[in-house]
Amino acid sequence: MTTGASIVARGITKVYGSDSSAYHALGPIDLDIKPGEFVSLIGPSGCGKSTTLLLASGLEPVTQGSIEVDGKPLTKPITEVGIVFQDHLLLDFRTAMKNVMLQQEIRGLDKSVIQARAESLFERLNLKGAENRYPWQLSGGMRQRVSIARALVHDPSMLLMDEPFGALDAISRTQIRHDLEMLWLDTRKTVLFITHSIDEAVGLSDRVLVMSKGPGTIVEEIKIDLPRPRPAHLGEYPEFTKYANRIYSIFEKLGVYKFK
Repeated sequence: MTTGASIVARGITKVYGSDSSAYHALGPIDLDIKPGEFVSLIGPSGCGKSTTLLLASGLEPVTQGSIEVDGKPLTKPITEVGIVFQDHLLLDFRTAMKNVMLQQEIRGLDKSVIQARAESLFERLNLKGAENRYPWQLSGGMRQRVSIARALVHDPSMLLMDEPFGALDAISRTQIRHDLEMLWLDTRKTVLFITHSIDEAVGLSDRVLVMSKGPGTIVEEIKIDLPRPRPAHLGEYPEFTKYANRIYSIFEKLGVYKFK
């Protein structure tokens, strides 16, 4: 099994365009994510969270600064990565299993190995029995589970997730959050998780990086010291409320929230 990769960024910025209409989307920010760590970025809309994910994957070049993955300079899109977006992006004409097996076809991987891994992921993500269903026959939560299986089936060292539960109902979000945590505890992939949800950030992460309004910078790093696996009802821990209130307080100081 592939181990998690480190992600180190120094002074990265992203500016779209170069003339008077140039848009400064992000930074500068630094990242230092250790192998196997689960780190969340949380911040207001438009602060550059998704841009950070695109830069960390190599899908977008940095305007300034540098990124290293496992100690190697990132100069092009990396292949040993799984990406999950808010939209599941499944192909309607392929069954759930065939959507996951698309990784094997595109990458030219050993079919028997990937098939076995896919079946295991369907079991772990509570998708057993849905293998031959098409996306339109699945609930929103199940479609996103298939998307997660597709992102992990080739055994990447990094999992990048951009608001993956944003379109789901509260019950589905709670269950899938638990299932993701249990899978992560077994595999220890490096996870960079983008979210607007304070509950998700605190509930899943080893560390939460809080971002300012755009162009986003990291204004605070919060280490989450809660036992794992974490319960469905995070309010069971008094510490959870302290972490959540700390993030709310930061956002209030930044003018993101105005409660008075």
